[in-house]
Amino acid sequence: MATPVYMHTLGCPKNRVDSEIMLGTLTQAGYRLVQDPARADVIVVNTCGFIESAKEESVQAILELSRHKEEGRCKKLVVAGCLTQRYHEEMAREMPEVDHFVGTGAYAEIATIVSDAQARRVIVPDPDFVHSASTPRVNSLARHTAYLKIAEGCDNACAFCIIPALRGPQRSRTVEDVVAEAEALSAQGVVELSLVAQDLTAYGQDLPGPGKVRLHHLLPELCKVDGIRWIRLHYAYPRDFPDALVEVIAREPKIAKYVDMPLQHSSDRLLRSMKRGRDVEFLRGLLSKLRDRVPGIAMRTALIVGLPGETEEDFADLLGFVKEQRFERLGVFTYSQEEGTAAAEMDGQLPERVKKARQRKVMALQQRISRAEQEALVGQRLEVLVEGKAEGTDHLLVGRHSRQAPEIDGVTYINEFALPGQKVAYPGEFVTVEITEAGDYDLVGKVVAREPRQAGRRLPAGPASGTRAGTVAGKRSPLRVIP
Repeated sequence: MATPVYMHTLGCPKNRVDSEIMLGTLTQAGYRLVQDPARADVIVVNTCGFIESAKEESVQAILELSRHKEEGRCKKLVVAGCLTQRYHEEMAREMPEVDHFVGTGAYAEIATIVSDAQARRVIVPDPDFVHSASTPRVNSLARHTAYLKIAEGCDNACAFCIIPALRGPQRSRTVEDVVAEAEALSAQGVVELSLVAQDLTAYGQDLPGPGKVRLHHLLPELCKVDGIRWIRLHYAYPRDFPDALVEVIAREPKIAKYVDMPLQHSSDRLLRSMKRGRDVEFLRGLLSKLRDRVPGIAMRTALIVGLPGETEEDFADLLGFVKEQRFERLGVFTYSQEEGTAAAEMDGQLPERVKKARQRKVMALQQRISRAEQEALVGQRLEVLVEGKAEGTDHLLVGRHSRQAPEIDGVTYINEFALPGQKVAYPGEFVTVEITEAGDYDLVGKVVAREPRQAGRRLPAGPASGTRAGTVAGKRSPLRVIP
């Protein structure tokens, strides 16, 4: 009988893809995925080590799941991911209950590590792994949507960030390989691709050849993949965002009018100390260009408050920037002093209470902006991808329009069908929804049209067994917006 394995994933979508690769490798080797850790002989925890709160969450998850080894049927506990890559020596000393520590460069070896009684306890090679279209993978999202990681690693030297040390330098996949994986995902029923990389807009800069391949070359090829309806761009750093990329986003109907662009701050002094490579004048110009050339675009950004040396004037500047730009989506980190980064050694480290207070102020402002943006959609008709039944009720369906990304953004609830004799839509189906109500982050509407070829067709849905996602900065708790 196949050995049951449970996977617990923390951190970002890029980490989720790594878990999916480990799941694929284990499944191919004959392991059986389960959703309940109490039923697993093997438990794998894929950790995040980006900031202090993520490290604490990862350690807590390891300790909680280790109980199944002491009290239950678990025979092997494996800890993988960024936290292992960063602290494997300390963790190996302090966590005797863990059988194996697997770094970010050893994911493809997971089945061998788990099955080999003689496997080393600590397997942390240089972080040089990058998967390909032929690498086994199990999609852990609902089957109509998937992340597509187009590059690994990062060549930036942002003063606050430890990721290059954990993930290695930029390693882009070829256009042909990325397209091949997109085609395979489409064949499995995926209609929505969310492109991820540590620095999406740096894609291709490291690839060999006489003519440089860039993101604006890759996107049109992905748009040719049959069955794919939405392609969304995440972690599109602003440092290098050419006009050709803006034009492709505007031109290609399959590319969602949505860009996730981490800006981090608006103070030129802090942008310089962070080594972001661009000043606020450039950022304003880029944002203006995107809004002018891509009507209706939704901009998501990430900001950091409490950076070393951030003054009240710097913070006021940031608040003014948020008011001015009116981002449709925004998440805020409090600065985390991470050893091994340039910012950790800077003067002017701020107390946690100041960081938290500034975070609350930005998010309170953003909540008001988001509410106004949401209310402006009432009365509009939007194409919505149905996800399934809303959590906690049998009376509502839930879906997303193209400017609502999976896991991190709000959702669209469906509480009515304005169609004769029709009361249900299926996961993976696209419907036209007229928006009738708006909350701070979520929308409510009624179905006014369906595509004839999809009406009544039950499509597969539901996450793969044995996967769990961790928290994402900026994500809101679900809001009840319907009486």
